[in-house]
Amino acid sequence: MANVLILSLVFPPDSVSTAQIMGELATDLESQGHQVTVLTTLPHYNRDLEAESRQPIREFWGPVLGKSDYRGIQVYHAYMPKKGKNVLFRLSAWCGFHQVSMVAGMTVVPRPDVILAPSPPLTIGVCAWILGKYHRAPFIYNVQEIYPDIAVRLGALRNQWMIRTLQGLETFVYRKAARITVIAPRMHQRLLEKGVPPDKLEVIPNFVDIGDLSPQPKDNGFSRRHGIHDKFTVSYAGNIGPAQGLESFIEAAIQLRGEPGIHFMMMGDGILREPLKKRVDQLGLSNFTFLPQQPYSMMAQIYAASDVCLVPQAVETGCDAVPSKVYRIMACARPVLATTDPESDLAHLVVEAGCGVTVSPKTPSDLADVILKACRDQARWREMGLAGRTHVVKHYSRRAVTGRYHDLIQRVIDGGE
Repeated sequence: MANVLILSLVFPPDSVSTAQIMGELATDLESQGHQVTVLTTLPHYNRDLEAESRQPIREFWGPVLGKSDYRGIQVYHAYMPKKGKNVLFRLSAWCGFHQVSMVAGMTVVPRPDVILAPSPPLTIGVCAWILGKYHRAPFIYNVQEIYPDIAVRLGALRNQWMIRTLQGLETFVYRKAARITVIAPRMHQRLLEKGVPPDKLEVIPNFVDIGDLSPQPKDNGFSRRHGIHDKFTVSYAGNIGPAQGLESFIEAAIQLRGEPGIHFMMMGDGILREPLKKRVDQLGLSNFTFLPQQPYSMMAQIYAASDVCLVPQAVETGCDAVPSKVYRIMACARPVLATTDPESDLAHLVVEAGCGVTVSPKTPSDLADVILKACRDQARWREMGLAGRTHVVKHYSRRAVTGRYHDLIQRVIDGGE
């Protein structure tokens, strides 16, 4: 077995989906006999105060580096301010994380046999390579989102010099990684097109704990608290940013405001939260509820309270990422309404599983039409939710997928790469 160092921008008690995935993966690798250490940041993305109380972080190098215990795993947390809108501020914060984590990785953590580095950011692959050179350890680069492509497609990155620089870093990281894992087939094809050797690439999807997230009744504490236990509820829970294209969700609510039995709910945080909430407030949409970020422990109740769960994806990002929330929704036996490119990995998953319906982004009238039909044919949509649960248990359960990471780590170590 191996000493495994996970170098990740997010990790519990941060509650963003990648943090949860890395936390569960770390726990399972430990249970399979590996010794796992984690270098990450202080919670800054989706703060979950309930989770933070269960995993207290104490100062280790003053405010610069903290330390916590996650189910017996030693976790070091570099200082990171709360995510904001300013790109330069975020880049400077990432640089600080990289500097602190590399020093800690050379002086504090046990010498790793292998390093696992999930992106984003792209630069985390460079840090994994530096630590790998220092410790003479290979690194596995886990591509959760393809950068810089996703930022370019969304228009968040326009400076040509910066784009070329990041593309050069991307090529460098792909060349230096011992193995590269991607989470979906279309992402695999995109990296082949970028010149990554096929024997270096492996598709290992994200996963869900099917015991932690399982079907529950719609009439529960969450639905009662927010008065939706007797309403046909369409919900979205997650990041509220440009990659989600959530404007169409509000437009659909406007078009269906005359349908008294249909209710919309959006919860989460992100750079577009305040502008979207302000619009809902200005319009006086009584059929729309806006909630702050909810703790992970409430996810099963939130999805159970929902008759349809929205999984939005901007058309520009369809080949660069797969929203992990889709597996959570499927695990809770709720139907998926995906707004995405019909050729995206997300759309292919929904069609293959028979767990919902896809609608093209930026078509609020089509979205409203599907929601209205779902309300009038609830039995059929409940069947799609059950089909999603069956599919995710068979193909995306936590135990099956984390076992593939265990096998990959063993192969990398045995191959001396």
